[in-house]
Amino acid sequence: MAFMKRILLFAAVNIAIVVTVSIVLNLLGVQPYLTSQGLNMGSLLVFCLIWGMVGSFISLLLSKKIAVWTMGVEIIDPRSSGRTAELVQMVHRLAKGAGLEKMPDVGIYPGMEINAFATGPTKNNSLVAVSQGLLNRMDREEVEGVLGHEVAHIANGDMVTMTLIQGVVNAFVMFFARIAAYAVSQMLRGDREEGEGLGHFAYMMTVFVFEIFFGILGSMIVAWFSRYREFRADAGGAKLAGRNKMIRALQRLKANAELPEEGAPAMAAFKISSKKGGWLHLFSTHPSLDVRIARLQQYVA
Repeated sequence: MAFMKRILLFAAVNIAIVVTVSIVLNLLGVQPYLTSQGLNMGSLLVFCLIWGMVGSFISLLLSKKIAVWTMGVEIIDPRSSGRTAELVQMVHRLAKGAGLEKMPDVGIYPGMEINAFATGPTKNNSLVAVSQGLLNRMDREEVEGVLGHEVAHIANGDMVTMTLIQGVVNAFVMFFARIAAYAVSQMLRGDREEGEGLGHFAYMMTVFVFEIFFGILGSMIVAWFSRYREFRADAGGAKLAGRNKMIRALQRLKANAELPEEGAPAMAAFKISSKKGGWLHLFSTHPSLDVRIARLQQYVA
């Protein structure tokens, strides 16, 4: 059932993106970028910007619903009692300390990994969710450190900023891939005045190959910014919850790093730990826990 929900949601998001982009392109009167005279650079740039940015923003607008559906998040009723009520109160206290006008929704999702994430389209429409494993394995102060980190993500506007960066990167990946594919086609055409260097299918396949190549390069830029925002969220969490609580939370994560991570990979960018090492660090959305702990030990609020 959960698998079918993910498939349906994935299909719905993609249909929404295709329909929305088609409408916007028609309203703006964007002409085909590949003409008999060559590339129309203006149309190509607009085409790529719309596809890159609109797709990213639709994903942002649906981010809370996607999180709830794919992660199985159960939103906590603020009027509840017991430990769940304490969790809500803790998030709301931290959110007020961060200057948020509207309190985030708070949820719990199944899974034995120690993790949490924050998401949502705006600061006033956000969600902080923690795994059941985090609640089972962390004490109150460690949980508060994690929540401070996630609330700092919301206060910093990280979801919107990441969407903007991802959208721009997507646009330029599409842009340069099509220029490179056109250049290959022209080289194969040579000095002939008529005919194509590449047929339509071969051209599209060449675009696809270049999109993979430029996409890999672009993902390193996105990952670099994501690591930067994690340092900012750590500093924000230290300010909101206390430096010692943030350090203790990261030390607990480090101690449990060997545990397998469950859940939807699509939400990994919003989680609080990462296990990539070596050259894969360039593609990691999070710095190593050792580096983050060292930074916090030097941090002065």
